[in-house]
Amino acid sequence: MPVCSIVIRAYNEEKHIGRLLSGITHQTIADVQIILVDSGSTDSTVAIARTYPVEVVSIRPQEFTFGRSLNLGVAAARAERVVIASAHVYPVYPDWLERLIEPLDDPQIALAYGKQRGAETSHFSEHQVFQQWFPDHSVHRQPHPFCNNANAAIRRALWEQQPYDELIPALEDLDWARRAAAQGYGVSYVAEAEIIHVHQETWRGVYNRYRREGMAFKQIYPQEQFHFMDFWRLWRANVRADWRAAARQGLWLREAGRIMRFRFSQFWGTYQGYRQSGPLTWPLKQAFYYPRPLAEQPPAPRPVEPIRYTAPPVSKEDKPDDRPA
Repeated sequence: MPVCSIVIRAYNEEKHIGRLLSGITHQTIADVQIILVDSGSTDSTVAIARTYPVEVVSIRPQEFTFGRSLNLGVAAARAERVVIASAHVYPVYPDWLERLIEPLDDPQIALAYGKQRGAETSHFSEHQVFQQWFPDHSVHRQPHPFCNNANAAIRRALWEQQPYDELIPALEDLDWARRAAAQGYGVSYVAEAEIIHVHQETWRGVYNRYRREGMAFKQIYPQEQFHFMDFWRLWRANVRADWRAAARQGLWLREAGRIMRFRFSQFWGTYQGYRQSGPLTWPLKQAFYYPRPLAEQPPAPRPVEPIRYTAPPVSKEDKPDDRPA
């Protein structure tokens, strides 16, 4: 049995899949099973993946949901510890897998998720979102179910009891963690398990992503609301916070307009998603949306040399998420 199984969801990811698989080969844990769940790619994604020791599971685009693709992938896993990664991420350090699955040594931890940072092509506000959601310091057992399946690890035995919901349009990770928490399990955040997440979306793509998540929130937490005034307050607060960050970096003139547009796409999409569906508790609103205060102390440097990738830089063309169009 491998130390862990890695489930990768992919759709037309030929520009990114090779870097992720290369990063996996540089890990301190070598005995792994790699499963690619492909949603009908029409480019070279599968061909590139087959140059590595990868098992390919296929799903037709018309049958795709985030939950269904994960259920197919985890069902093929042989290890008890299952790592989940988007095809357009890649690990920063060679101990990524080792650190990500480490919290599962605690039998009361159901899920661990790691730090994410943006790529050079990411929107400025996307970088701010990553810093807000994924701080520089680990939390062994956090007080809420927030997590992210672009870089996570779960227990297969617990998944067998409660598979991912295949009907919600997004946030299958939050829903799964919420149900695990209801059984007494915890969620762990691992800052040392860092990946680079390449998002190259159009403004419409940003809007659609957050609209889809707003719809899912309402289904998961039907008692919660997201009103027009929430949209207005959050847009204003986050634009101001991003402007301050851009000013500190000497980027305000270049980024001011893009910041306004990104945050509008984010929160208008969320507002419209709630109108089509519904909910979010106050702690989760804080975790997802409100600007995080500046850290009182910088993160400690890691005594681990990062992976030196030799692949060419990522293309700057617009690229969708790991789902069929």
